Amino acid sequence: MNKQSTHVKRIVTAGVLLTIAAFSLGFSIGVSADQPAKSSRTAKSEQPAKTRVYHNQLTPLENPEPLLADHPRYVQPVIENRRFEAPRLLDEAGADLSVRAWRFSYNARGIVEVPNRIRGDRTAVIMVHPWGIDDGQGWTTPEPAGVADFCTVEKNQLAGRHTAEVINPLLERLRERVNLVLYSMRGGEHPAHKAVYRSVRYRPTAEERKAGMRELRRILADFDYRGQPLPKTLTISEDQPFKDYFRQFPAVDASAKYNNAGFWDLPIPVCSAVEVHPDDVVYYDKDGYAGLRDFLKKQGVRHVILTGYATDMCFCSTTAGYENLSRDFNVFLVGDATLATFPANNTPRYATNAHISYASLNQFITQCSWIKLDAPTRGK
Repeated sequence: MNKQSTHVKRIVTAGVLLTIAAFSLGFSIGVSADQPAKSSRTAKSEQPAKTRVYHNQLTPLENPEPLLADHPRYVQPVIENRRFEAPRLLDEAGADLSVRAWRFSYNARGIVEVPNRIRGDRTAVIMVHPWGIDDGQGWTTPEPAGVADFCTVEKNQLAGRHTAEVINPLLERLRERVNLVLYSMRGGEHPAHKAVYRSVRYRPTAEERKAGMRELRRILADFDYRGQPLPKTLTISEDQPFKDYFRQFPAVDASAKYNNAGFWDLPIPVCSAVEVHPDDVVYYDKDGYAGLRDFLKKQGVRHVILTGYATDMCFCSTTAGYENLSRDFNVFLVGDATLATFPANNTPRYATNAHISYASLNQFITQCSWIKLDAPTRGK
């Protein structure tokens, strides 16, 4: 075979391989569990989404009050030199909720505040991971060195007070106006959960709830909440003592070593500071985002008011976190109805401020006092 033939063969082979690779890449990107592939006929038959012209006119605000200033015990107020008011963005016919919100834009060089009018019957209030830890229901932080939720008993109890003072009153105020109140919880549905909380699969009776709560508390009370103590000695090398030190004595070890085997298999209750109503729904992370999305859409939900814990982790990146929900719904993060984890501090104020401020680059932030019940507007 001459050089030219060999060269042509190489080009053809490379082209075939490139085509196969491109097809494989396109398949892997285009097909997922959450978004099945569509035929070209289906894609062509879909109607394009309706659009409108939004006039992005930014009007400077003179001497506005600090943002998130209603609960400074939990959240450090947001103060920025430049703030603007924009025209209404969401304006639904028949709206009965007013939700003012803000975001930060480096290009606008300041905070942009946006009024919105939405329908409560198209809105879900979701609370992310309201874990009932160290709240008297029986699920407690293991001793002497176990960790869960905000990782110390004192921090967990502070979060419980925040739930009682800030989040639960918001849920109580909105429950009768919105489509539903939903709590996302870690892991899967335990049999004890099924008897206590309504899920997307089952609604227990009042009798089942009472019996289920007794059983849930019995299971929690029977567990041995004792783990190993901190190590008294460590084996440290001469070359990399820091690496060896942190490997043997990490900041957070929530394994069976300190929490005891089976701790994370227990049925986590919803925080006792939340008044869970029979119609409220508990959704479990193991059921996946696609199931949550489909359930909400089936209920007619278009908007989500998001509360819960922890701003820097679960609130953003778990099943009901805003990274998922904002792909399919209009999401309002309630900046004073969330707390970030706060290692090395005795207050969550500054950590929550920092993480909410960062989220505001791509999300709309509201606060409890900005969510108002209005009389329904007439249809347009």
